Amino acid sequence: MALIVQKFGGSSVADAAKMLEVARRVAKNRKNGDQVVVVVSAPGDTTDNLIELARQITDEPDDREMDVLLATGEQQSIALLAIALKSLGCDAISFTGPQVGIVTDDVHTKARIVRVGDSKIRSALNLGKVVIVAGFQGENKEHEITTLGRGGSDLTAVAIAAALKADVCEFYKDVDGVFTANPAIVKNAKKLSVISYDEMLEMASAGAQVLNARSVEFAKNFDIKIHVRPTFNEKEGTIVMHETKAMEKVVISGVTYNKNEAKITVRGVPDQPGIASILFSKLGNAGVNVDMIIQNIGEKGHSDMSFTVDRSELKKAMKVVTEAAKKLKPAGVIADEQIAKVSVIGVGMRSHSGVAAKMFQALAEEKINIQMISTSEIKISVVVNSKDVNRAVAAIHKKFKLDKIGSKS
Repeated sequence: MALIVQKFGGSSVADAAKMLEVARRVAKNRKNGDQVVVVVSAPGDTTDNLIELARQITDEPDDREMDVLLATGEQQSIALLAIALKSLGCDAISFTGPQVGIVTDDVHTKARIVRVGDSKIRSALNLGKVVIVAGFQGENKEHEITTLGRGGSDLTAVAIAAALKADVCEFYKDVDGVFTANPAIVKNAKKLSVISYDEMLEMASAGAQVLNARSVEFAKNFDIKIHVRPTFNEKEGTIVMHETKAMEKVVISGVTYNKNEAKITVRGVPDQPGIASILFSKLGNAGVNVDMIIQNIGEKGHSDMSFTVDRSELKKAMKVVTEAAKKLKPAGVIADEQIAKVSVIGVGMRSHSGVAAKMFQALAEEKINIQMISTSEIKISVVVNSKDVNRAVAAIHKKFKLDKIGSKS
């Protein structure tokens, strides 16, 4: 008998018919003798619709009240899935995040998990029930509802799997697994049978929407086996696991993109020590996550500084930068929402040279201008105009012959 944590995203439980299909799949696992914990997201576009409703009232809704509002989406899913399972003769019980003891820090809308209780879940499992837990939510030490940010249900699933020492954490998606590129853009993209935690983490942070980056990091730290699988067929998906020697033979595992970024350029700031510290300390204190940063060579005592942020945080970031400008006295501040980040990822980059040159050549052949560049040990990212993203991804995929990867083993 295995203990399995299964996570279903919003598209998998978007309507009654899909909810019943998920229930049948879960019930099949339970019938096979496995103990099953299910974590679900809000149905379909529920979260986006709730956000839009709040923003029809104000451009800057209160973070605490947004947590109270958004947590209701997952509560719909858990109750409906429990109803569906019981209608199939499979005993089930639903719990909110706070009910099962998911405790977070005090940061509303982007909380981090501090502790996960397991006693309530284990008690229900021992009674033969399927346990259904609302993803994306918890409570702080003051018993205030908190949410974990975009993709937070993934984090909930991995955290519960770690607390229960589950045999596997399965993520059911509307795709067959992790691909070398988005199949909607690159028709000959290939599914990977296995990928390392580090590669998946870089893909997630670079914009791939298969898994939440924090959930992958959590899984790596606690050695949780992840299996990304399709919801509505029985195919094997992609295993996310620790790196093996065989993985290093493949230079690039995938190319991904993120269209949800914006660039801020602070022009003509004094070229002297401490300027970057002033600016980025203020952004950090405001809870704004900065991604890529570039500073030009100083000229006549001044330089330009550019950085990228999530587009949803652009207004907050601009407010901080405008306030900082009173002290820095730059020549100007420019915001650009028409950008996107394109990245290549692969653990094989550690032992193979020439990856950057090959990537830049692919973009040059398509006459795509590179605005910013950043690198890590297994990733190279560039910022391009958002209108060039699809061509950039397709060109890079072709240049590295990723359609010939097939699967890694």
